[in-house]
Amino acid sequence: MRPTRLDELAGQPHLLGSGKPLRLAFESGKLHSMILWGPPGVGKTTLARLMAQAFDAEFVALSAVFSGVKDIREAISQAQAAKARGRHTILFVDEVHRFNKAQQDAFLPFVEQGLVTFIGATTENPSFEVNSALLSRAAVYVLEPLENEAMNGLFERARALACPGLAFAETARERMVGFADGDARRLMNLIEQVQVAAETTGVNPVTPEFVDEALSSKLRRFDKGGEAFYDQISALHKSVRGSNPDAALYWLCRMLDGGADALYLGRRLVRMAVEDIGLADPRALEITLNACSAYERLGSPEGELALAQATIFLACAAKSNAVYNAYSAARKYVASDASRPVPLHLRNAPTRLMKELGYGKTYRYAHDEPEAYAAGESYLPDGVPRQGWYRPTPYGLEGRIAAKLDHLRELDEAAARRPAPDL
Repeated sequence: MRPTRLDELAGQPHLLGSGKPLRLAFESGKLHSMILWGPPGVGKTTLARLMAQAFDAEFVALSAVFSGVKDIREAISQAQAAKARGRHTILFVDEVHRFNKAQQDAFLPFVEQGLVTFIGATTENPSFEVNSALLSRAAVYVLEPLENEAMNGLFERARALACPGLAFAETARERMVGFADGDARRLMNLIEQVQVAAETTGVNPVTPEFVDEALSSKLRRFDKGGEAFYDQISALHKSVRGSNPDAALYWLCRMLDGGADALYLGRRLVRMAVEDIGLADPRALEITLNACSAYERLGSPEGELALAQATIFLACAAKSNAVYNAYSAARKYVASDASRPVPLHLRNAPTRLMKELGYGKTYRYAHDEPEAYAAGESYLPDGVPRQGWYRPTPYGLEGRIAAKLDHLRELDEAAARRPAPDL
């Protein structure tokens, strides 16, 4: 099934279409080092092999999962031997992000000498996972998941080659293409699994129900520690922040469907409750914590409904990041300020000595003051002016909090205008 010509490669029209970067690289006859960045099964290895064929070059492949410095040295020795025969070498490194800095640095002198053309394949963002020195010597090309049109073409080609006598209902084909999720390699594996199951049971044609029975339920491509994972978390968070319950529910279901830890998602929902809603609706924190507890008690799938309820509530709730901003500002101030002593009037005085030293002497008990508020009292260390870190928004409950704080500031100002009592 692996293509032998560039025109047989499915997908990637933004790179392989007429006048597009990789098409021009093939047509120009000028080979250059590159990083191919994209999800599994979109043609990274096939592209590298086609380049070796097109440029009549030796193809030396390494997998960063299984290879070490010794394998790198052997690959360089092969390239030197090829050069002695008058042939250039393409050194292809799959999963290049799994090599550490020293291993990645080992390629640099040979790339600079022109001994090898380096092609690295990665599923992770090369900005974070590939050394800047190596990255600066390679063009980065982003490969996308295969579109349905390309996947349907691959499906028909594979079916004709592997199981020409097996018929598939249209909806069964759509189901399998959906399960493959833009990954050509996965689609090939799914076709093989269904073919074996159909031959074993004597089923023909294949129905969508049979596909569901033949294949496991967790079929979505989902890298629990990679960029796709964090991109989807980001989309969930931003959908909640943007007050779009449908989008928030979509991303929650996408991640659950992909195998994400439900309690991890619950913890992220708790974060959203305090970061993006806060005191605009304090119920948000309670509801998300209860949802996590419900999931711990019920498990899957019943507990997932509680997470869905919390997600919808968060998306629909009034929004405020005032608590988040206030906390960040206070942390920054404390980190850069001196360790100031607690003012005497705020100190606890459980012993006679402490009382004699003036601990708590002029403290005003708020409950004994009008409106249960000690107007004009200071609670910050000496020398620290009033900050105003917490600035409540006019949304939800915070609107009422803002009104109360405004009233208390008026009481403080009135107290400041009164003459000081005689001591």
